[in-house]
Amino acid sequence: MTNRPSQRVARIRPPPQYVLPSRPPESAGEAAQDAFRQTRFILGNDLDLFAEAMELQLKLADDANPGTSSKYRTVELAAISALWSRAYTGLTDTLLLVTRGSYSSALPLVRTTAELIAAQEGLRAEEMELHHEWLANTLRPDETHKAFEFHLGRYFAGGVVASDDVLRAVYRPAADLARPAFGASLLQVGPETSNTRIVLNFADASFHLGWAEITIGWLLALAARQLRVVLDAEGIFPVSDEHRKAYESLQRRIDEALARRDRCRVEEIAEGYDQRYLVHNFRRGSSGSPKRILL
Repeated sequence: MTNRPSQRVARIRPPPQYVLPSRPPESAGEAAQDAFRQTRFILGNDLDLFAEAMELQLKLADDANPGTSSKYRTVELAAISALWSRAYTGLTDTLLLVTRGSYSSALPLVRTTAELIAAQEGLRAEEMELHHEWLANTLRPDETHKAFEFHLGRYFAGGVVASDDVLRAVYRPAADLARPAFGASLLQVGPETSNTRIVLNFADASFHLGWAEITIGWLLALAARQLRVVLDAEGIFPVSDEHRKAYESLQRRIDEALARRDRCRVEEIAEGYDQRYLVHNFRRGSSGSPKRILL
């Protein structure tokens, strides 16, 4: 077994609060401003739930770092918090892109954020020793290159992604849609295309209710899953009864929002030996006729 790392962990200072994205400047263009208005008007409840989940994350992070010293500031907390910080920023930046109608750019961030949350869960559940082994063999001068080494420490919790219902349901479609697949590209750039006419909207930031509901739905699922990682990490993070009850209430409301029958969502289906995606209630605006898309 690897010796426990000896580094002291400095106090981690999370931001004081989470604030939803503000109205884009006029320089962003009329389409982006309209996307912001419609997202806030039509999906305001989703945005409020997301803000609540992000705010609760900050409270949990702050609880682990009181005063000048804390028994919770351990290398285990640092290992998870480093990944958590990146996931938090990924969630924040993805929502900013979505509120400006930049749905295509949001997809890679969704995929990466799901990976970061899976990695935290992998360390929490059983693989923290991998982090300790990495830490024991890095952060030292490299004489060959006259540099200070931060060894990359490759880690991908593929088993967590495959076995976790929430993470798998987000990661797989987000990853496939983020890649340069022909059908994924056309659905993002030309969602009004038919079998008689290809309609491309180059670098378009117009509001699209289907894409907004899909991506914000994924963000809600990921924000709630991130909270559960921390709540389940007993002994690494302190969690008060108040915050645990707040999470339980929030999770119920997020589940209700994601279960709306008229919501646009992506369902993974098996067709022979092929895994495909069925998109439900895909439409540009709330008054549009919803349709199904098979990817």
